[in-house]
Amino acid sequence: MLPQIHDYEKLYREFRWPELARYNIGVDVCDRWAAQDASRLAILNVRADGKTEEITFGWLRETSNRLANTLGAHGVARGDRVAMLLPQTPEAAAGHIAIYKLGAIAVPLAILFGVDALTYRLQNAGVQAVITNAQGLAKLSEARASLPELSLVLSIDGPGEGALGLHETIARASADFTPADTTPDDPALMIFTSGTTGQAKGALHAHRVLLGHMPGVEMPHEFFPQQGDRFWTPADWA
Repeated sequence: MLPQIHDYEKLYREFRWPELARYNIGVDVCDRWAAQDASRLAILNVRADGKTEEITFGWLRETSNRLANTLGAHGVARGDRVAMLLPQTPEAAAGHIAIYKLGAIAVPLAILFGVDALTYRLQNAGVQAVITNAQGLAKLSEARASLPELSLVLSIDGPGEGALGLHETIARASADFTPADTTPDDPALMIFTSGTTGQAKGALHAHRVLLGHMPGVEMPHEFFPQQGDRFWTPADWA
């Protein structure tokens, strides 16, 4: 978003926030890139066996489309909450993109949460679906009875304990999906506070949250991203 102006005062004077009538995070971070070049590299995924897997924008678009169609087929609609309970995986990225394109609300949850912390957040947010792995599924199985609104669980490690296998399930869905026509002010993301004082509280963010964050990432990282740049964070992508 930042123009290539390396004089701070001039950059400050010339910067303007974009005025957009329609905006969707999933389209902006995935589909528009895949439309230009589906083979463009998006993620370098270092697997547990040490091998590096190249994930393209085309893969992210197709996977998120199939997942969005799957969520919709199971009753998840615009404005519904979908929890992301995953570590750093390509499926975590595709899951977020699918939720945004569907017009639903992503609820990121740390994979290290205990059962009580997890249960509280799922109840408080009124989560209807969860995307997780075997580790998260084991915790969910202890809390499932107290989560009447939870109707769908997808596990990237395959079916089990009341969950459908994500890969097996989305393989049956269409790879074509028309993203929701969202505005910058439509809700997209609910992030819970740390709960330092009292219970954790869900902070609801609109699609414009990405636009608001971008200059703060670009500026201290020397106008990131430049050609060939790679970016890594130790935090869970979920």
